[in-house]
Amino acid sequence: MKLVLAGAGSIGCFCGALLARSGHSVTLLGRAHVLDPIRERRLTVTDFDGLDYMVPPESLVLSEDPACLGRAELVIVTVKSGATSDMAEQIGAFAPRDAPVLSWQNGIEAAETLRNALPGRDIRAGMVPFNVVPTAPATYHRATSGDIVIQSGTGDLAAQLSSADLPVTSSDQIEAVQWGKLVINLNNALNALSGLTLVDQLMNRDWRNLMADQMSEALTVLKAAGHPVASTTSLPAWMTPHILRLPTPLFTRIAARMLTIDPHARTSMAYDLMAERQTEIDSLQGHIIRMGHETGVPTPICTQVSDLIKHAPDHPLSPEQIRL
Repeated sequence: MKLVLAGAGSIGCFCGALLARSGHSVTLLGRAHVLDPIRERRLTVTDFDGLDYMVPPESLVLSEDPACLGRAELVIVTVKSGATSDMAEQIGAFAPRDAPVLSWQNGIEAAETLRNALPGRDIRAGMVPFNVVPTAPATYHRATSGDIVIQSGTGDLAAQLSSADLPVTSSDQIEAVQWGKLVINLNNALNALSGLTLVDQLMNRDWRNLMADQMSEALTVLKAAGHPVASTTSLPAWMTPHILRLPTPLFTRIAARMLTIDPHARTSMAYDLMAERQTEIDSLQGHIIRMGHETGVPTPICTQVSDLIKHAPDHPLSPEQIRL
């Protein structure tokens, strides 16, 4: 299948490499600072489980020109959520109308933004559970585990895209899956503020208690708004805060069966904050805050975390400092 990864950053490059490995014709539509190192070297993808795969640049189409969307049989949108409207405009101008469009983005609003901007097209939401970080020029590392989930629809896209290294499944309850991912992704900001790796953060019970309290706050808002939440792990979403609050030895044993995390992994928002790039806080904590206002449910933790991220502190914070 001819695929265009629209907005190739960390997720787009990583997934694009593995989709090319499984036989698809892959175009990476991105910016020169991402694509030039791939042209000069090759695209390398690694992960916590020993994956180490190199894609020569001649095996990919690398383009900064949105006209490359014209060759797409499937468009996979991987831009930051705030850039969705601009990408939708490019898709509308260049992509074939019969090419499905998948959103592999954080937050709930991205797929809806695409639908509103591209009426009459096959737009499907998706959920990417793992995080990917750049570790060197043209090198991307998957640091956490999980299978991609896409919205069910005409044709079995999940089966066509899925491979041993990049499992993809489909769901007819994709919004509940996305809410589950959003609740988990609320920790992106806490991890960014902590200055810690995810493993070190999770091994600290004070951080886990703050994570659990923030998660409970969000789940209360979602319940008030009538939104079902599907867990991204083997445990129900409502149980996760209780697991986080357990003593560390017990938490460690349970968590090991739920999730695999690279010992050096941090969240993408941590890298965005360090690089002084725009974060996705408004699509994560911001979404819960807005829904809290609509439902009359207080969101003090999400509000405090959002404010701190927007002010970008120049030093790591403790859970106690965040709770102030």
